[in-house]
Amino acid sequence: MIKYALKRLFQSLLTLIVVITIVFLLMRLMPEEGYFGEGYEKLDEGQREAILTNMGLRDPIHVQLLSFYKQILKGDLGKSIIYRPKVEISTILKNKIPYSLNFGLTAMFISLVIGIPLGIIMALNKGAFLDKMGTIYIVLINAIPAAIYYLFIQIYLTQKLGLPILFSEDRPLSFILPTLSMSLGGIASYAMWMRRYMVDEINKDYVSLARAKGMRNSKIMISHVLRNAFVPMAQYLPSAILLTIAGSIYIESLYSIPGMGGLLVDAVQRQDNTLVQSLVLIYSSVGILGLFIGDIFMAILDPRITLSKKAGGR
Repeated sequence: MIKYALKRLFQSLLTLIVVITIVFLLMRLMPEEGYFGEGYEKLDEGQREAILTNMGLRDPIHVQLLSFYKQILKGDLGKSIIYRPKVEISTILKNKIPYSLNFGLTAMFISLVIGIPLGIIMALNKGAFLDKMGTIYIVLINAIPAAIYYLFIQIYLTQKLGLPILFSEDRPLSFILPTLSMSLGGIASYAMWMRRYMVDEINKDYVSLARAKGMRNSKIMISHVLRNAFVPMAQYLPSAILLTIAGSIYIESLYSIPGMGGLLVDAVQRQDNTLVQSLVLIYSSVGILGLFIGDIFMAILDPRITLSKKAGGR
């Protein structure tokens, strides 16, 4: 287990280094206007070059990359240039994270509480009415672009239910539609995968053998099928949780929620290169961290999992 965890940790760190390097190089291809505040047009070429040189953007690329890594290791994300000039990015994030955290955790809770039981019900009633209805829901959520049903929810449910169309801290009812929108995809995803894994387990020989020996079906489902089906699900739960908490880019922008997702959209629109760079790195790191935690969680639930070829593992 320790050896497996160390190997996964090494792979995650290597992936993170590659991602950081790629993001850094891509950001250097962005327009240089994103490194200036207001008044860019008023500067002549010499003044612009002096500012870029002072920022280290005229150093050789490997020198810039090394300085960037040193900056990250110190926990320094830099300062915003355009979005909030000369304000530490960590300060900006400190004010944004609580919104994404609250909405993300709530949406994640709803997705798990509804999605996993729905998948179990569908698996236990395979081919029946409940399974067909659940399948229709999953197909619709995955087939229709999310932006379309997000807009449908915002426009029509606000009229039908009399709910606020935009988020407001002073109106708790304005929390309902964004949370609902965030949870729909998760419900469909968890239901789909839970059903799939349970159906796979139900069709295995050990279930038929247990039934032949007279074991109660409820005990088979709870003690064996459900437990084994949950193992592959566990790999993706931490990643999904962290990314949900990090904020939904589209939904936060749609409902004017001042969270992490809306911040990224604003930073891109305003071409604040340092802020965009920091946010992309944060989202990438969250995804990699989630996958690492998921692998460890999966290994804890199923000790047979290993990276060694001898054991025939993953």
